[in-house]
Amino acid sequence: MWDKVDSILARMEPITLHQMKDIRLMDRLDFKFVAPVSLLPDLLEQMESDFMVQEINDKRISPYTTQYFDTFDMGFFVMHQNGKLNRQKIRIRSYVDSNLSFLEVKNKNNKGRTTKLRIPFDSRRVDSINDFDEEKDFLANHSIFDVNSLVPALENSFQRITMVNNNKTERITIDLNIAFLNAKTQREEQLDRLMILELKQDGWTHSHFRDILADMKIRRNSFSKYCIGIALTDSEAKNNRFKRKLIRLNKLLNQ
Repeated sequence: MWDKVDSILARMEPITLHQMKDIRLMDRLDFKFVAPVSLLPDLLEQMESDFMVQEINDKRISPYTTQYFDTFDMGFFVMHQNGKLNRQKIRIRSYVDSNLSFLEVKNKNNKGRTTKLRIPFDSRRVDSINDFDEEKDFLANHSIFDVNSLVPALENSFQRITMVNNNKTERITIDLNIAFLNAKTQREEQLDRLMILELKQDGWTHSHFRDILADMKIRRNSFSKYCIGIALTDSEAKNNRFKRKLIRLNKLLNQ
């Protein structure tokens, strides 16, 4: 399967990281979908003529890592678990191939719109919030919780294919080989038979990508890597809200 994936990606028109800077969509609408990774070759074949693929250092599948932070009592996770529509995530996101890391504050409002604030950071992870210097001021200005209550909570790694449509109005990410490590329990989990698809747009506009997914019977399915990672790796974390989602994931894994 992966030879076919590489072959299709190699035929697609490339777009550079520099060119992608004009399509960052830091204030956007996100639409997520989950599907078996076995569908990836068919999906790429249908996207081939209408989308460009991001290329970094001659690679079209790029590794990423993330370190998430939460409060001692899991405040961010609990907000999501309790169905709060206005919620936040704090993380270090690292783009391994380009050797870039950013400390990010990601907010989602009750209209479903995502805004992301970030500053460069020189490491992929920290052992404690005290490892930050002036970054603490950034967090103090934007975190909904006291900065000193934040602790490392979860790390993940994955591989990503990033695409943009030929009109440059929407960005697509396809995340593969997702792995989690819980900072508290030290438990590891992998989701290597699933892919997480995300459509990012400025607003509610027609999307050819969404049409392709509808034809393939891939339905919209909200998915938070942080929350699912916690639910999978911490048996003490309350996860009633995610139980049905975990059951659906298991069904997809067994297709």
